Amino acid sequence: KAASEERGVKLSYMPFIVKACSLALMHFPGLNSTYNVEAGTITYRASHNIGLAMDTPMGLLVPNIKSVQQLSVFDIAQELTRLHHLGLAGKLSTQDLSGGTFSLSNIGSIGGTYAKPVILPPEVAIGALGKIYTVPRYSADMAVVPTPVMNVSWSADHRCIDGATMARFSNMWKGYLESPASMLLDLK
Repeated sequence: KAASEERGVKLSYMPFIVKACSLALMHFPGLNSTYNVEAGTITYRASHNIGLAMDTPMGLLVPNIKSVQQLSVFDIAQELTRLHHLGLAGKLSTQDLSGGTFSLSNIGSIGGTYAKPVILPPEVAIGALGKIYTVPRYSADMAVVPTPVMNVSWSADHRCIDGATMARFSNMWKGYLESPASMLLDLK
């Protein structure tokens, strides 16, 4: 946090969560697609425009961070801050709110643990992030250790994505978050 504060950036878990999501999307491009109901076609998107549901004075809005695959964790944190301030002020632009390719909803920020997130068409997948809480778990040497846990609920459009693909994506995303240094292996 000290390094980020020196740059004037407020760093939380969310920029890491968003970056891990983008890195996993590189391996599962079907989740970063859009579905055209009328034409029955799937369009794979090159840019990872990751939407983040925000509780604003105008209700729930989903602005997105454009081209996350090209951003650093610091860049993502700065963009999250910008979008958050605009959302609270009721000043999100059409540009901020359009073009999303994948969404996350942080229900944990208001104390939620599980949800059944609703996909924002034409996107084909969304995740709901629960509150982080600490529980006792056994370590490799069978000692009981306090362990932070976050429940995540995923929804996917089964016209495009099967449950096994969603589970594999989730496992990769989880791996990045449990071992953040592993994200360096997939950065370009």
